[in-house]
Amino acid sequence: MKIIIADNAGYCFGVKRAEDLTKNTLKNVGPNVYSYGPLVHNKQAVSALEKEGLITIDDYKNINEGYIIIRSHGIPKMVAKDIEDRNLELVDCTCPYVLSVHKKVEDYSNKGYDIIIVGDANHPEVIGINGWCDNKAYIINSEEEANNLPNLKKICVVSQTTNRLDKYESLAEIIKYKADELVLHNTICNATKLRQQSAEEVSKKVDAMVVIGGKNSSNTLKLVEISKRNCKNVFHIETIKDLSLQDMQRFNTIGITAGASTPDWIIKEAVLAMDNLNKDEMMEAIESSFKRIHRGEVVKGTVLYVTDNEIMVNINYKSDGIITRDELSTDSDVTPKSIVNVGDEISVYVLKLDDGEGNVVLSLKRVNDIKNWDKLEEAMNNKSEIECKVLSAVKGGLTVLALGINGFMPASHVSTNYVSDLEQFKGRTFKARVIDLDKDKRRVILSRKEVEKEELAKKRSEVWTKLNVDETIEGVVQRLTDFGAFVDLGGVDGLIHISDLSWNRVKHPSEVLKAGDKVEVVVLSFDQSKNRISLGLKQTKEEPWEVFKKNVKVGDIIDGKVVNLLDFGAFVRLNDGVDGLLHVSQISKEHVNKPADVLKVGEIVKVKVIEINEDERKISLSAKDAIEEEQAEVIENTEVTTNIEDIIKN
Repeated sequence: MKIIIADNAGYCFGVKRAEDLTKNTLKNVGPNVYSYGPLVHNKQAVSALEKEGLITIDDYKNINEGYIIIRSHGIPKMVAKDIEDRNLELVDCTCPYVLSVHKKVEDYSNKGYDIIIVGDANHPEVIGINGWCDNKAYIINSEEEANNLPNLKKICVVSQTTNRLDKYESLAEIIKYKADELVLHNTICNATKLRQQSAEEVSKKVDAMVVIGGKNSSNTLKLVEISKRNCKNVFHIETIKDLSLQDMQRFNTIGITAGASTPDWIIKEAVLAMDNLNKDEMMEAIESSFKRIHRGEVVKGTVLYVTDNEIMVNINYKSDGIITRDELSTDSDVTPKSIVNVGDEISVYVLKLDDGEGNVVLSLKRVNDIKNWDKLEEAMNNKSEIECKVLSAVKGGLTVLALGINGFMPASHVSTNYVSDLEQFKGRTFKARVIDLDKDKRRVILSRKEVEKEELAKKRSEVWTKLNVDETIEGVVQRLTDFGAFVDLGGVDGLIHISDLSWNRVKHPSEVLKAGDKVEVVVLSFDQSKNRISLGLKQTKEEPWEVFKKNVKVGDIIDGKVVNLLDFGAFVRLNDGVDGLLHVSQISKEHVNKPADVLKVGEIVKVKVIEINEDERKISLSAKDAIEEEQAEVIENTEVTTNIEDIIKN
């Protein structure tokens, strides 16, 4: 009999983390530690924890004090808030991968997207995810349900983390025709995918497949489903007690895998029991499954001791591993004692299996490098922003540092606007998006422009939301044309037509404004569907005609500036900004053939207002009357002076 144990069998990171947090809480707190629902989908694992003092409950509302353990499946947002409002201590053991799904759902829900969850509506993980979009998600688990979805404007799709990839992709293909705008997030846990792939591979090679895990465990049931596609004899057991060992003797090859909620001790118990069937082969399988390591692999270990220059780690191998100082971090100032303590569990990268003295050579910084590449890949897939620092300007773009990894930003992706001088960005830090990535070639391409485009779209949306007709707003003049001036209102341009620049006649906008001017303008009208905003500059000031009426009356003598000369007269601009007509007959006592014979544009003249026609808004002026009145006043003043002198003489 040949035994094949699938890779990646048993506890996943999220479940192991939940169990460790729970054990730590039980150890440090003592009584009154409650699990809100079974911690994991494995009765034996839950029972073992209950023997250590954990109390499993279905309703926390009757608990007055103590610690509430949130299982790895997660809970709705309002449930977490309610627990905290009751002054109960919340210990959140939600799997980090599930937490990331919560964040995506909450973020896109707040942006106005309809959320679609691919998964089992009754599964606690799906119930928890739905609670982060106010329980408004569409939950589908079949092609029929996908086809029955309504047509929606904006859709964000996520998946139960334990789903089959082929199922998610087939349903996503249907969903994409239901939306005007679609965002797909493949939130199937990578550990789940690896576990399913391993089960798929092993089930193709064996006569019988043993799947160990809880009867209600979603990920275990999917392992059973995958195994049945390739193998006729599939046995789903919770413990070795559920399996007839005598029946297994009829098979030449047996495959073994386990769900993410199955602890190692249950797997080992099953393996040891089956060892009686084929001890030598089984022990070889155990050794190869649990103790073999390879160069380039990332493994977990426990810190044995720490010196100023190295760290010794137990990696459950025939020899211990050693981390030298130069493999700690990319930061040369980091020391071993500053980052780890004896007893810490750490992940390490295997550089060499033997350093010549029997030790395995390990690296911490390579693990961080791998994690950072994974983070960059996740950022690219999720279109999320990351921070990067510009190292230098090179031909065609910028070299940048993102999460400790060197990347490149093409010049065309530095900004939404054309940039002629890339040197100005050296040393600067800003947000960017990963637009291309190749781990094997260690190449990552980033774009700041994509972030700016989204920020600009957000600003534009805010501008449109705040626009109100007749409201005065601020802007900056961007450019001038023959027909008006375009003003940036914060991401959206509005137009001041030349007729709305000034109450006076304007031949070109440059007579009033120049690019870069900050202006206050009045919103005259807007149409978002056509991306049009009409603005007025002259409307920010009182109309000159109204000012003129308040300040001037017929008979007043005032100064004016000649602005235009015609054959029949001259137009004179008065102090209030209105124009009056100085008819050719009113220029001088002497005969004047043409106004241009005695006047010139720009000349300041004194005129008398002889008529105001309010209906037609016309003003008639007279220069000769103004001159006559001034001369009469001079004569009068002269006579008065003379009379006074005569009186003094006499």
